[in-house]
Amino acid sequence: MRILIVTDAWSPQVNGVVRTLETVRNELDEMGHDVHVISPDQFTTIPCPTYPEIRLALFAKRKLARMIDALQPVAIHISTEGPLGQAARKYCLKRDLPFSTAYHTRFPEYLYARTKLPLSISYRGMRRFHGKSQSVMVATETLRDELGERGFNNLHIWSRGVDLDLFRPRPDASFGDFPKPHWLFVGRVAVEKNIGHFLDLDLPGTKFVVGDGPQLADLRSKYPNAQFLGKKIGEDLAIAFASADVFVFPSKTDTFGLVILEALASGTPVAVFPVQGPADIVRGTKAGAIDADLREAALAALELDSKDARALAEQYSWRNSAAQFLHNLAPFSGGFDGIAVKRMAVDTVVAPHNAPEPALSLSIKQPAE
Repeated sequence: MRILIVTDAWSPQVNGVVRTLETVRNELDEMGHDVHVISPDQFTTIPCPTYPEIRLALFAKRKLARMIDALQPVAIHISTEGPLGQAARKYCLKRDLPFSTAYHTRFPEYLYARTKLPLSISYRGMRRFHGKSQSVMVATETLRDELGERGFNNLHIWSRGVDLDLFRPRPDASFGDFPKPHWLFVGRVAVEKNIGHFLDLDLPGTKFVVGDGPQLADLRSKYPNAQFLGKKIGEDLAIAFASADVFVFPSKTDTFGLVILEALASGTPVAVFPVQGPADIVRGTKAGAIDADLREAALAALELDSKDARALAEQYSWRNSAAQFLHNLAPFSGGFDGIAVKRMAVDTVVAPHNAPEPALSLSIKQPAE
């Protein structure tokens, strides 16, 4: 099936949305589907205010329409609510074509954290954007229930996966001779991630932050005792996860928290707030600790077994995630030229993950004596 994904979030951005889309696209390719992506790098762009690494497409409407006409997809998935997402939505509505969307990001909460814009206004805009979607994909059941209470319709679960070969326990991995325990945060360094709360916690040992973003310079200046390691990808990122004793996730605005799965797959227990998304992953398990006092959660997670963390992560696979995505699409029943909105049946294939590879270790600059 020829599938088109329209997204305002794409490489070189490094975040959970991009990793999810890239990985699911690759899985769908392996399953025999023809997947195309329309992203900002194909348009004239400007930097997003306060997020210069995020590029926003300009004058996208006509070019995007020509691109979709040329591709003639059987299903259109609109992944984000930005300029490209808005243009793709208008394209589909004008032609009476069905489409699916995804609720990746808590934009109302992000906007409130930055501008104090009332949540009621933001959610009204989000309901309007997703209101005509035949399938609104969400990461967890609790998010589905919350959005349902807020007036969203056609909500379907699209869970996430983790690369169990890349992210794995590595007994030799280490941050070096920094005082232990080693506490880790990985993610975009921005105000909505609440990283300052993590760095304020009264915890023994050393705190590490992996990632880049608009708040990095301020946090580095304010917390000189924390170790800021910058952006890491691939093996370097996997080694960082495996080097930590506990992964601490202070965000209260994430719809899922892909980095939590990556930490768990690395055998690193996690500490999270009792909020939707992060808590959904570890609630009722021995892989992480949940507490409104994040310090207490972190100290409790320190006592947990890394084997339990890995075992929980092994319940998630990207092939299963891709199969869910495929099932949730809203394909055109009459092909690209048809305008009926009846959804076609979609076959799904689920395959097991491969066995992990040998471990590696991480080397970083040591503290001065």
